Amino acid sequence: MATSGPPVRTVPAGKRSPISRLQIDGLISRLVAAFALVFGLQTLPVLFSQIGDSNPVWGAIVVPALYASYVVILISALAQRWVVVSNLVSSVLFLVVLATWPLAVTDPGSSDGSIYWTSFLLTLATATATVGFSLPVATIYLVTVPTIYGLIRLTPAGGGVRPLDATLETVYAILIGGAVVLIIALLRQAAAAVDVAQSAALDRYSLAVHAHATEIERVQVDAIVHDSVLTTFLSAARAYTPEAKRIASTMAANAIGHLRDAALVNPDDGGTVKLSSVLRRVSEAAASMSAPFEVRTREVSSQSMPLQSAEAVYSAAVQAMVNSLQHAGQDPRVTRWLTIRGVDPDGIEVEVGDTGVGFSFVDLPSERMGLRVSIVERVTNAGGSVEIDSAVNEGTVISIRWPKAETTARSVLSDRPRGPFANGGAA
Repeated sequence: MATSGPPVRTVPAGKRSPISRLQIDGLISRLVAAFALVFGLQTLPVLFSQIGDSNPVWGAIVVPALYASYVVILISALAQRWVVVSNLVSSVLFLVVLATWPLAVTDPGSSDGSIYWTSFLLTLATATATVGFSLPVATIYLVTVPTIYGLIRLTPAGGGVRPLDATLETVYAILIGGAVVLIIALLRQAAAAVDVAQSAALDRYSLAVHAHATEIERVQVDAIVHDSVLTTFLSAARAYTPEAKRIASTMAANAIGHLRDAALVNPDDGGTVKLSSVLRRVSEAAASMSAPFEVRTREVSSQSMPLQSAEAVYSAAVQAMVNSLQHAGQDPRVTRWLTIRGVDPDGIEVEVGDTGVGFSFVDLPSERMGLRVSIVERVTNAGGSVEIDSAVNEGTVISIRWPKAETTARSVLSDRPRGPFANGGAA
C-alpha cells in the first residue's frame, strides 16, 4: 500500500526532566548550604571553648561575620539567588579568619596543642570556594588554605605542634577537600556534556524540521504547477478562437492566484475543519466534473482534521477525478465512481475509481507528475496514505486515506497487480 509503514509506538506522556548544568549547580549549592549548616553547628562547642583565648574585638567581629556568611549561603541556595557571590564571600572571609588568627591570640602559651576550631571548617571552605570560584582558582584555594593552616599550627599562637602533626592535618584537609572539588567538577562536566548533546540534538531537529517544511513546500508548488500551470499552458497552446483565448487567460490568472496563495499558507497554522465539510467539498467537486461520477457516501465522524491535511485530501481527490477524465478513455461505457467513508480512528477515506483503460506501472513514464506529486506525495506529507490499483483495460482505483493506517488496509482490487505506488514508490 502506498505510504503504509510499521506501526508507530506512542510515547508515554509525562514531564521529562533532563539533567542540565543549571540543575546540577542548583543541587550542588543546596548540598554545600546543608554542609555549612551541619559543620557550622558541629564547630560551635569547640569554638566556644577556645574563643576566650582570642582578642574580644576579633571574636566579636570576624567570627560572627563568618557564621553570618553561612546563613546567607543557606538562604541564597534555597532561593537560588546570589549563590556564587555568597559562596565567594564566605571563602574570602574564612581566609581572613585564618590569616588573622595568630594576631588575635592573646595568650599563645595557653594553647595545649589541641586541634583549633578552624580545622573543622577547612573542607567547608574548600566546598564554598569550588562553588564561588572557577575550577583553577578553587584548586589553588584547595592547596593554599590548608597549607596556611599547617604553617600557623607550627607557631606558638597556633599551638606549636610538631611538624609531623601539622603535616598530617594539612594533608588530611587537602585530601578531603580535593575529593569535594573532584566530585563537583565531574558533576559539572557531565552536565555540561548533556547540555552540549541536547543543543546538538535541537540543532539537528531544527534542520530536519526546516528540510521537512521545504519538502512540503516543494510538493505543494509541484502539485500547483501540474494541476494549474501545465494545464493552462496546454490550453493556451490550443487556444485559436477568442473564446478559447479568454478561457486560457482566466486559467492563467487562477494559476497565478494559486501560486500566490501557496506562498501565504503556513503548513502549521493549527486550523481545523470538520470531516463532514471535506465530504461535502469532494462531493460538490465530483458533481462539477464534465463526466458523471456515481457518488457514494458513508457516515463520517463528527471530529475535525487539520486544515492542511483536509486541503491535501480534497486536492488529491479532485486530481484523481481529473486523471480519470483525462486518461480513462472516451468510451461512453466507462463508469466512474466516488466513495467517501469514515474510518477509524476519526479519519476519512476517499476512493476514486473507473472502469477505463487503466495503465501499467511498468510502462508509466518517469516524468509523469500527476500521481507522484499531485496525489501520493501531497497526501503523504499531510499524514495520510494512498493506494493505487490499476491494470491495462481493467480500470483504476485510487484510495486516499487520512490518517495513515497503522496496518495495511484491504486492497479494493486485491487481485490486480500492484505497481510502485502501492508501496510508496514514485513514477
